[in-house]
Amino acid sequence: METIQCIEGRRSVRRFKQEQIPEKTLEELVSAASYAPSWKNTQTVRYTAIYDQALIARIANEAIPDFPANQKTILGAPVLIVVTTIDKRSGYDRDGTFSTSKGTHWQSFDAGLSVQTFCLAAHDKGIGTVVLGIYDEAAVSRLLDIPEGESVSALIPLGYPNEEPHMPLRKTTDILLRIIK
Repeated sequence: METIQCIEGRRSVRRFKQEQIPEKTLEELVSAASYAPSWKNTQTVRYTAIYDQALIARIANEAIPDFPANQKTILGAPVLIVVTTIDKRSGYDRDGTFSTSKGTHWQSFDAGLSVQTFCLAAHDKGIGTVVLGIYDEAAVSRLLDIPEGESVSALIPLGYPNEEPHMPLRKTTDILLRIIK
């Protein structure tokens, strides 16, 4: 698949076939995502792949209690990826001070770059993804025993699509782009 075609064709998929994603395929997706740029090449993003449907159900019920749409999506996915980032590295100098006025926001920026790369690689392999941001971070961390010093950045249910979501309207470049000469 050509790069622009992949970017333009990727959609948030919320309904999945129950066909399993081979672990080797997940390794290939994470390997591709490892090429995403990061602050001073710190590469702080980590991935936890959950196949255990009982654990996925616990996450849906205990960490997403007030958002039924996300619960349904998670419960319908054959695999759930939990993306974490190592704290206090992105945007920081070695002495622990911020290198930028963005403060801790750079950690989310790095996670976003990596997550988008992961999702595009998945789309290229015919795998659907959706990035979820509504969850109880403390509950997810507790359920997965996330190491201290890491923060949950996103949840990504994934599987082979059982739907073809339509493309939402996109803003035109005359709205998105400002050129200064």
